[in-house]
Parts: sequence; C-alpha cells; structure tokens
Amino acid sequence: MPIVFNKNIDDQTMLSVWKIEESEEQLIAGLQLKQHELDFISSLSNGKRLLHWLSTRLLLRTMLQTTEYIDCRMDDHGKPYLVNIDYEISLSHSFDYAAVMISRNKKVGVDIELIKDKIHKIEQKFLSVEELEQNDLDRSTEGLYVCWCVKEAIYKWNGRKGLELKKDMYIESFPLQEEGELRAFVSLADERKELTAHYFKVEDSYMLGYVMA
Repeated sequence: MPIVFNKNIDDQTMLSVWKIEESEEQLIAGLQLKQHELDFISSLSNGKRLLHWLSTRLLLRTMLQTTEYIDCRMDDHGKPYLVNIDYEISLSHSFDYAAVMISRNKKVGVDIELIKDKIHKIEQKFLSVEELEQNDLDRSTEGLYVCWCVKEAIYKWNGRKGLELKKDMYIESFPLQEEGELRAFVSLADERKELTAHYFKVEDSYMLGYVMA
C-alpha cells in the first residue's frame, strides 16, 4: 500500500494519498479492530467498499504514527471523528485510491475522484447557472472534476447535512493547472464564507481537492 503523495500542509495539518494494492486480509492485519468494527466490516460485501473502509483507517493509522487503538467513528451527519485523539479528520476514496487529511487546529475536507468523461452529463447538477455563465470557467473534463472535488471537500469540511453543492457553493473561474488553488464561497446558516481551495491531479487520472479553515 504505497503512499503516492504525502504533504505537511503546515506544522499542524497533513494530507496523504495511498494506492490500494493489498487484499482485505493484509489491510486487516495492519489494524487494531474492536468487536463493533469487526461486526461492521462483516456486514459489508467483499469488494471495493470494504477495501475503501479498511484502507482509509490504515492510512489514518500510518499518518498518526501510533501503536494505540484509534477509535474512528461517524457522527449523526456522517462526518468522521476521532474519539481518543485530538485531530480533525477527513476521509475519501475512489476506486484504487484512498485519501486522508488530518489537522490539530483546523477543520478539513478532502475528496478524490477518478476522472471520467461522464461528468459532462451531470455538470448542471453541481454547478449553478451563475457558475456556468462564467465565460472563463474551465469546463473541460479535468476542470469540471476540480469543481466537483472542491465542492465535495467543502461539504466534508462543513460536516453538516443539508448543504447543497449547486445552491450553497460558488466557485470562481480559475486557470487549470496540474496543481493549483481557487476561491470558493459557501453559504452557511449564519454567514457566507470565502475559502481558498486547493487541487492537484494524482497519477492514474485521479483528481483531488481539499480545503481547510
């Protein structure tokens, strides 16, 4: 399970991407799992869903560099959190890759996606009319995946149900690069917040977006 990307964003925040090459048995061997977790994974059908769950937990353990049990749970909104370690976390996975972002002092959100041409069929589901009317918004396949990953990362950063990618988020046009940043705005319950979002292309045609604040 080689780490293909690892970055200390600042002295409190880290992002890692791992290519999943192990079997379920190999991933389980690297984890400390309690009965409620064993019961959960036994409810998952064999395949990518199980590999994704296991790989994000193993990558999290690798990043935290601890031999102690890591109690990672989901709150009522589906946001992952650590019970016994003081870190904000965000998890993502797509096909053969897993991504984890952790921070001691900031909320974080990360999303990784396999780049496919079919995104053109659904661009109006996550981009508003105002965004689509920006003449210089890059609507190539990769450009659309930047928008999609960044909005998904913002959703995870917020960590609350009800936020809509099309209605509550706005991305300013940006020059598409292999790695870059852009300005995004999100309408929360009590404010409209500006965020600086980052993105980069991962090997094997994957796009990753992340935010922290």
